[in-house]
Amino acid sequence: MSTVQIRDVRPETAAILKRRAALQGLSLSEYLRGELDRIAARPSRDEVLARISARSAPVLTDPVEELERARAERIGG
Repeated sequence: MSTVQIRDVRPETAAILKRRAALQGLSLSEYLRGELDRIAARPSRDEVLARISARSAPVLTDPVEELERARAERIGG
């Protein structure tokens, strides 16, 4: 396990986090560990954009008119 230390946290911020931890019956460390895990599990904006950029363009094999006709047939039009 790694240790993370954060300096210069505003007193108001620390109080809010301690209160939230207490409401969940957790120590501040347990609460913050869960929050850090939640943050790390979500990709950052830059990671999402990189994934999108890495995707290849879709290959459309059917003409638009044919796709529209097939869609109309499915919905009864």
